[in-house]
Amino acid sequence: MTQVDTGVQAVLWDMDGTLVDTEPYWFRAEADLLAAHDIPWSHQQAAALVGNSLPTSAAVLRAAGIPFDVREIIDTLLESVIAQVRRQVPWRPGARELLTAVRDVGIPCAMVTMSERPLAAEIDGLLPDGTFEFLVTGDMVVHGKPHPEPYLRAVEGLRGRWGDIEHGRVVAIEDSLPGLASAKAAGLVTVGVPNVVDLPDDPGHTLWPTLEGRTVIHLHELLQGS
Repeated sequence: MTQVDTGVQAVLWDMDGTLVDTEPYWFRAEADLLAAHDIPWSHQQAAALVGNSLPTSAAVLRAAGIPFDVREIIDTLLESVIAQVRRQVPWRPGARELLTAVRDVGIPCAMVTMSERPLAAEIDGLLPDGTFEFLVTGDMVVHGKPHPEPYLRAVEGLRGRWGDIEHGRVVAIEDSLPGLASAKAAGLVTVGVPNVVDLPDDPGHTLWPTLEGRTVIHLHELLQGS
């Protein structure tokens, strides 16, 4: 591999809505479940769940009237989304290209998602072996996004493999408000790439309208501006 000293020690990737455009799949899974029980559900209600942990979202659906426990709701949604992913994987523009460029210069990457391992493993399995050092999934943490635990766990995992990793030299890429909040609370350099929900301008993160055309040099520039 060609080594490029960018100052970036690692890149942490959200999955749903950032790496793959699966948010519409989650919307469809939720809508189908609610429709099966004759419960009205709006796009605004669905959008409000984007980026939250699955137990949090499942609790909202249960409160709306779904007569299942939280675990049953999560399993039903996951089954639907995995089936949709197996039919078609909607990669986000520029995501795989940037991910490949980062790995080609030897910068480690990890996935940090609130989806559970069965879905995350489906996406990871479609990428070249070793693309991600490891996955941090929603079923591995006590507190999901917007709590910093998922990203703190990822940094600790990187330290276990790579030694001294500085929070301020790790870039997190997100598409949701809970995800941005989680990464920033963990002290990471944070990029928001809006997808199904708008993201606000804020001095605590950088907004990129898309990952298309982004390079390792752009990641370096984030550190210069942090």
